[in-house]
Amino acid sequence: MKTIYILREIYSEAFRNLGNYLIRHSLKLFAWFSFTLILIVLYAFFFRMLTGFAFV
Repeated sequence: MKTIYILREIYSEAFRNLGNYLIRHSLKLFAWFSFTLILIVLYAFFFRMLTGFAFV
């Protein structure tokens, strides 16, 4: 019985850490992706302003 309890603890700890790892790295990826999209939008906006695009 003690062996089953120890195995259960090992697996639960492994999956708990795996979840934190996946969430942390997916949020970092999403943050960099969002930052890149914002930079692209700012570039396009300033390019249009400097070339005399009529916004109205």
